[in-house]
Amino acid sequence: MEALFPYLLPYLILTQWFIRLTPNHNNSISKFGLYLKTYGISALGGFPTGAATITYLKKSKQITPKEASGLLSICHSPSPLFVIGFVGNDILNNTSFSWKFLILYHAVSFILLIIFYKVIRKDSLPTEQLPMQQNSQNYQNPFTSSIKDSIPTVLVVGSTIIFFTTIYTVVMHSISNFLPNVHNNFLLVTAATLEMTNGLQIAGQLFSNESAILYVLLATFLTTQSFSIHMQVAVIAKGEHISLKAYAMVRVLLTILIPALYYLIFLI
Repeated sequence: MEALFPYLLPYLILTQWFIRLTPNHNNSISKFGLYLKTYGISALGGFPTGAATITYLKKSKQITPKEASGLLSICHSPSPLFVIGFVGNDILNNTSFSWKFLILYHAVSFILLIIFYKVIRKDSLPTEQLPMQQNSQNYQNPFTSSIKDSIPTVLVVGSTIIFFTTIYTVVMHSISNFLPNVHNNFLLVTAATLEMTNGLQIAGQLFSNESAILYVLLATFLTTQSFSIHMQVAVIAKGEHISLKAYAMVRVLLTILIPALYYLIFLI
């Protein structure tokens, strides 16, 4: 409630509102514009705003299932408010890392978005346009509709965080009782795997005097995320039967690429 919801809830509603205020078009130029808009919303709102936006676009038949799967893998990033506010100010007391990470992460993701657009445009036939299904949406107030449609996402996020925080508490308590001499690094990896926010906090405590290691760890955790976040995306995507194969592959790619590039560019 202190670390995540203040950075998520306002942007979740506002981004859902924004996607409803902009019209759909079906020509190739506006298709890339739709991709850019979706990416921008996910970049500002953070996860799982991208997943919620993409499921809305697929449900309203503005994108195909193949496009939804590809965009879900690319339009997925931590909120800048979370990275700057929580990681930068609360953990590091310095936002330099946050800005560098965000620039690097979005530069790589934007390159992937352009590649995906080129591939999808080459593979798609000119007649493969979906019938628009937006008339029913126009009779609803966009802001009211955005609040209404944000509630399930907020419930998914909240219940997932509670679930994984409970597991985290039980697992960490069990480890401390049965393995009292376990190394702190094992506790760190366990915490970060279950719930990213806890991993970030523990990393900040353990490596506060080793900035290089701490920065690489933070970049890794922010890129890899955690079971908690992946479960949120999976639950939201399942509602529209969006494939998670591309999502899993891109997560592995970025997990290797982003920390390595951060180290090479900013720490050497």
